[in-house]
Amino acid sequence: MQFPLPLFAALLAPVAVLAKKGNDIPCAPDPFANPGLDPCNPLGYIATSTITSVAFALIVACAVVQTIMMWRWGARWMACMVIGEYTFAIGIGSRWGLHTMPDSKSIYIVEYLFVVLSPCAFIAADYILLGRLARHLRAGQHLLIPPTKIMIVFVVSDITTFLIQAAGGGVSIAANTAKVNKVGSNIFLAGLAIQLASFVTFTVVYLRFLWLVWRREPATWSKDTGLVWWRDWRALASALGVSCVGIIIRSFYRVVELSQGFKGSIARNEALFYGLDTLPLFIAFIIYIGFWPGRFISPLTLAESSAAEVKDSEHTPRNATPNAYEKRASEEAGSGVVV
Repeated sequence: MQFPLPLFAALLAPVAVLAKKGNDIPCAPDPFANPGLDPCNPLGYIATSTITSVAFALIVACAVVQTIMMWRWGARWMACMVIGEYTFAIGIGSRWGLHTMPDSKSIYIVEYLFVVLSPCAFIAADYILLGRLARHLRAGQHLLIPPTKIMIVFVVSDITTFLIQAAGGGVSIAANTAKVNKVGSNIFLAGLAIQLASFVTFTVVYLRFLWLVWRREPATWSKDTGLVWWRDWRALASALGVSCVGIIIRSFYRVVELSQGFKGSIARNEALFYGLDTLPLFIAFIIYIGFWPGRFISPLTLAESSAAEVKDSEHTPRNATPNAYEKRASEEAGSGVVV
């Protein structure tokens, strides 16, 4: 199941049209003189090109390395995260345009939507990973939701919040009045709050899963003891935990930011943007370079786990109806058939 990133194109087209209609606001004669007071400057500051270059280079480098790792070690089910990194890089790279043309609403639309919506793909990857890990360990009984369904439940939630945020962001950045801008901001904030609640719930499910495996299945917990770190499933579980922390930090930041509105002090602080949004997200996905899931969970182990689940499901009904087999054996014995 892949995250519907093509929705970006569908969202950008109508918003861009609305943006052209909203460019009749009188702008400051010199957009670089006092950007904080320029009504046409959506950021409220001039984006720093040096920081943009560093962030863009690091994100693209991470995406390229993980693309190679996905080809080398598998785990193509993490593709949504890698694709999200490329789209995130597009959003960050758009800040170069805002550095030279700070009043461009069209460039801001591209920057904003790709920066705020790409993390939905990172979140979806974590959802998928937990289900795969539980199946790999054959410990799905310790999840509150069956491993075959946990991905569907949380990814559907992720897509829903994605659409809410996209709708709110589109309305807000294309607004011509403060009232419409506020409506868009509230819609976007609702999407962020629901996404945060969903991800915190997922994190609780993840932590509960680890605790139950440690508490009730010591053999499973320690089954990789003595192996190299990139073969120990607990290392991958720890990487997932680090990713969750990064995403939660970013989500809290965005909720607080939007509670002040798009023109609040937090939204107009570039240091906070990179320190509490870009950096936590970067940590959330770069952690997997050292702990690429394909090195821990091979297609073979997943296939073996699935086969074992099918075997167990087929075995259970037979044990549940022994009388049928006893009756058949009795009939065959009575007819002289040796069994």
